[in-house]
Amino acid sequence: MRTSRKNIVLQSGELCTMSGEYETSGSISTTIFVSKGEQMPEYCGKKVKWILVKNG
Repeated sequence: MRTSRKNIVLQSGELCTMSGEYETSGSISTTIFVSKGEQMPEYCGKKVKWILVKNG
């Protein structure tokens, strides 16, 4: 897990550290809700970076 001032960024396969709405980075994006302790999913069968956009 990487954290900057505001952003929590997690890679597919890592455990979620904060429940909330996450968005993928890149040219095609989607948003999902993930609960703390769940494994961050792949997107379209590929590992991606997920960025927390809203605590929940």
